[in-house]
Amino acid sequence: MAHPMELKPKVHKQVIALFSALVLLASCDSESIPKPRGYFRIDLPEKNYRLFDKGCAANFEIPDYAGIDMRTMNTKDSCWFNLVFPINHATLHCTYLRITGPLDDYLNDAHYMAFSHEMKANAIENMRIDRDSAHVHGIVFDLKGEVASHLQFFVTDSVNHFMRGSLYFNNHPNSDSIAPVLEYLREDVLHMLNTLEWQP
Repeated sequence: MAHPMELKPKVHKQVIALFSALVLLASCDSESIPKPRGYFRIDLPEKNYRLFDKGCAANFEIPDYAGIDMRTMNTKDSCWFNLVFPINHATLHCTYLRITGPLDDYLNDAHYMAFSHEMKANAIENMRIDRDSAHVHGIVFDLKGEVASHLQFFVTDSVNHFMRGSLYFNNHPNSDSIAPVLEYLREDVLHMLNTLEWQP
């Protein structure tokens, strides 16, 4: 007959095995809950503005943190430039044209460029720009959803000057992750349009 002290290790091992089995069975019954996808914290710089006067027949204020990428030789008839936001991985593509034909041709092109994203957009909202004293009139298009360009605009004096712009992010469209940056840059675009002055 076995000594009572010799039974203890066997009982101890059986209790551990039974407890482990119960824990495993209990964990199989509970459903795992996926965590929502997170995004990195975005630090946005303080807003300070400087004058853009690069000979594009229009002067306006742009943020200090925007770089200027002149794409063509500036003339009084046309100008193509980009405002680059490196910390936000975004670029505002801008084109200035002196009106030499029917205004409707310019307006139709601007509407076509905005609504060419309609297939991907959940909605396209627009806001009118009307600064009568400066002869600056136009529309800012806010494109909602997983679109390539979330913000576009055009402004004109209806006689001589026409300018349009479109904002693109240098990454895969994801409206949730770029929402705070988009709103931040939208303020800069509105500031630009609210300070724009046509030049002779």
